[in-house]
Amino acid sequence: MRNCIVIPFVVICALLPVAAWSQLSPDYCTQWGSQGTGQGQFNWPYGVAVDASGNVYVADTYNNRIQKFTSSGVYITRWGSYGDGPGQFESPYGVAVDAPGYVYIADSHNFRIQKFTSNGVYITRWGSCGSAPAQFDWPSGVAVDASGNVYVADTCNHRVQIFCYAQTSVQNTTWGRIKSMFR
Repeated sequence: MRNCIVIPFVVICALLPVAAWSQLSPDYCTQWGSQGTGQGQFNWPYGVAVDASGNVYVADTYNNRIQKFTSSGVYITRWGSYGDGPGQFESPYGVAVDAPGYVYIADSHNFRIQKFTSNGVYITRWGSCGSAPAQFDWPSGVAVDASGNVYVADTCNHRVQIFCYAQTSVQNTTWGRIKSMFR
């Protein structure tokens, strides 16, 4: 009986800081950008990611580019242009940065993921239009876990695809199911 009283008390005490923290609202810090095509300007900024150094990467969707800033909003660089070639975009939506600093872009209307260095040097791309494994229909979000596995929100295929690095190749796993929009 004594243990039954102690355990709930310990659990309640352990949860108090979490409960108190969940009641706090974040304070407004700053903002940057305006509408346009110049440095630090955006046309439909959609995805945002932050690297280990605090640099901010923004998927500037309708300008078909990625912009990189310091954590305080100072412009560093940009890369990309409209097109379907390596390093070009058609409506980039999602952006993610892995632990070594590589940048992954969900290039939505080109139905692919592109990988770059932190300074915008093109490395590789994968994907095509379709519903088979490693094909996409509007990839809109991308994330990378601590092991370097890449998660892609394959929006119009109603699934998440995971690209896992094996010793010799990239393997694909899928969550969700394909639904026809005509059913």
